[in-house]
Amino acid sequence: MKKLVLLLFIGFLALAAVSQNIQTHYDMGKERHFLTTTVEMFKPDKTGNTFFFIDMNYGDLDHNIHGVSLAYWEISRSFNLGKSPFAAHIEYNGGMGQWKTPDAGGAYQINNAYLGGVEYSRNAKDFSSGFTIQTLFKSIQGKNKASFQLTGVWYVNFLKGKMRFDGFADFWKEDNNFGTDKTTYVFLSEPQIWYNVTSKFAVGSEEELGYNFTGNRNKGFYINPTIALKYTF
Repeated sequence: MKKLVLLLFIGFLALAAVSQNIQTHYDMGKERHFLTTTVEMFKPDKTGNTFFFIDMNYGDLDHNIHGVSLAYWEISRSFNLGKSPFAAHIEYNGGMGQWKTPDAGGAYQINNAYLGGVEYSRNAKDFSSGFTIQTLFKSIQGKNKASFQLTGVWYVNFLKGKMRFDGFADFWKEDNNFGTDKTTYVFLSEPQIWYNVTSKFAVGSEEELGYNFTGNRNKGFYINPTIALKYTF
């Protein structure tokens, strides 16, 4: 554990120049019990904004994995459509992971996904709250050539900026297999609540809410709570 903390700290320093925040979550979900780090950046400019995040799961002791069990990233670019609240949106998602049982082990891929569409955003004048809604065409390489995704993103700062409630919700079409059961639609949402101890350091929690999401390994609805730390650069 000490070596892991040291490696994470070195990684944080190396990423500080380009990242907006880094989060460390301890996952308390059933058969999970591992650390996840999220590197997240949002950068607006004159023509739109760029957003990306990188998730890495460190070990999965319930499944005898003692290294990185998953690496996943998303990157998107939005282009303002004049002075309207609408923007054109393009995005890429992808990653990989590994699994292990007492008798075998292997790796798996998170299929490349390419998205494009339109988004609508509104923010309060003082940027204390805001939301974005995206309607996207989605192509999942090797699975669903023509699919869709609906995404909502929100944030609310309250108690004079000491608390923040934010997150996202995605609903999309993807063909998945859970044993002999087949599913067609997926829902995933990760609302977060943060208490800002200082302007840069926060403590909080995330609730991962999913339905037919393959990352949970089980068909149907589930909830995975975390406890978390966040540092904003």
